[in-house]
Amino acid sequence: MATETVSPAAPTRGRVLNSTLIVVCQSMQALAFGGIALFLPLIRQDIGISPSQAGLLAAAGTFTYALMQIPSGYLADRFDPKRLFVFGLLGTNLLALTFALLNSYGWLLANQALSGIFRSLVFAPGLLLISRQFRADRRATAMGLYVAGGFSSNILLNALGPALVGPLGWRWLMISFAASGVLVLLAFARLGDPAPAKAGAKPPTWADAREILSHRAVWLSGFIQFVRLAVVAGTAFWMPSLIVEDKGYSLGVAGAVVAIGAAVTAPSNFLGGWVSDRLGRPLAVVGVSLAMLAVTIFLIPFVDALPALIALIAVNSIFLQLYFGPLFAVPLRYVGTANTGLVTGFSNFCANLGGVALSFGLGAGKDATGSFDAGLWVLAGLCTAGLVVTWLISRLPARDIATERTRP
Repeated sequence: MATETVSPAAPTRGRVLNSTLIVVCQSMQALAFGGIALFLPLIRQDIGISPSQAGLLAAAGTFTYALMQIPSGYLADRFDPKRLFVFGLLGTNLLALTFALLNSYGWLLANQALSGIFRSLVFAPGLLLISRQFRADRRATAMGLYVAGGFSSNILLNALGPALVGPLGWRWLMISFAASGVLVLLAFARLGDPAPAKAGAKPPTWADAREILSHRAVWLSGFIQFVRLAVVAGTAFWMPSLIVEDKGYSLGVAGAVVAIGAAVTAPSNFLGGWVSDRLGRPLAVVGVSLAMLAVTIFLIPFVDALPALIALIAVNSIFLQLYFGPLFAVPLRYVGTANTGLVTGFSNFCANLGGVALSFGLGAGKDATGSFDAGLWVLAGLCTAGLVVTWLISRLPARDIATERTRP
């Protein structure tokens, strides 16, 4: 398997500019994607679709996104990740714009399936770009910072979206999100640098891929990734609908509650990575997060009073992505960092299988039972199973990565 020798770090000023542009680009594409979830009650009414059809709409994009994760990670290790990142963002934003122009459910479904392919070219290359702006022992911090941008944009979306959707309509808002994303992308394409080269590193071969993807730690981490995005995608896509339809509150209230959740989730992405790197114990961050998620998700069906519901969702949101960076860093402690894109792609492939299953499953459960309660209890059970798997990973012998940080 190829080994990694990290090149000298780029100047601080260049790292700050590159990191900022990468995070903002990620934030803008998340804004367009998140708009579909927030405005879903209006989209369903406008197009005339059921909860199950809406769940399939979410699952279509997530499914193609999942299928492309391993190829995307492999390509990011072999080619310039900046070019892949720019190409993926351009396609994602253009498809977000056309989504707002369509009226047919079939075309919307096709739009989201194609969007998933382009979004796959954003995640692994973007994660690789930003992780190379930091030292190897700050990898979890870098990964947490990357995804924090998406949740930061959700604060703006859920705070202002319900107020703007009345005078503008969901279609014009989606168009404005996509147009803004293209403008930010042009700035990154002009000003951003490619990822600093890894001196002596070799592109992964298929033999490398087979060796990496056969490691037990990679597969066990993949199961936790399945749980992570099952929770994130399921709650993100359906939480506004749950608050409106199950709890009986308005879309404005739903937007405010989700915005509060996003406000505490955004810094927790960075905080989780920082704590993990400082302590050198990413599995501890993963375990605590899963335990808290299991408890808070289990309790949501029993809480109807708005103040208590806000508090419960806020606590849940702290731990929702606290373990994002640590979890992506976990398998690298066992297989090394030479082919980070490939390992990241596999991890996100597993994650998005969970996103597909629960984005559709929560909608189907709502159709079958009339509420989201059963689906939430399934999520809580998955978090508990993930906690057990975390313990299993802790029993595996970790690779000594200190030599990778000091190798000349």
